[in-house]
Amino acid sequence: MGRAAITCLLMICCSLSFSGIAQHHTIDSRFVGAWKLVSVEGEDPVFPLGYDHPSGMIIYDAAGWMSGQIAVKSDRKPFAKGLRSGTVEEKAAAFDSYFAYYGTYTVDSEKKTVTHHIENHSWPGRHGVDNVRWFEFEGNDRLILMPVGDGKGGVIDRDKATYKLVWQRVNK
Repeated sequence: MGRAAITCLLMICCSLSFSGIAQHHTIDSRFVGAWKLVSVEGEDPVFPLGYDHPSGMIIYDAAGWMSGQIAVKSDRKPFAKGLRSGTVEEKAAAFDSYFAYYGTYTVDSEKKTVTHHIENHSWPGRHGVDNVRWFEFEGNDRLILMPVGDGKGGVIDRDKATYKLVWQRVNK
């Protein structure tokens, strides 16, 4: 094999590996930004929350950190006697209607999953848990996340996922 052929073969191999890196980086970078929850379809198979006009925000940064929060119900009532004087029932209702967590995230562009590696969560006992989500982008400004787990140790096939969180990119 001549030098020209070897050089050409090396160039092709390098361009293929760099295009894979570029594609992976492009998918990762599409996550970066703030996203507002616009709809919830279906019910969470692990934690059925009874969504009622939910609102929320999820933020991914370029360093690999993320945070998310969701108010499950739109009519979250303030405590009757002030913020520090909630009754047990009022506190329970507040706890049950809101959750948040933060941690790092990784994207698997081949499997089309994003994993939220939870560092801390508003619900006790969730530290160190990985939330794995199927993802789909609709254009540049819409992100759909679907839990991979079925809550029983199994995996929900991507095409059979019925619980979807739909997020819209927040622009200034």
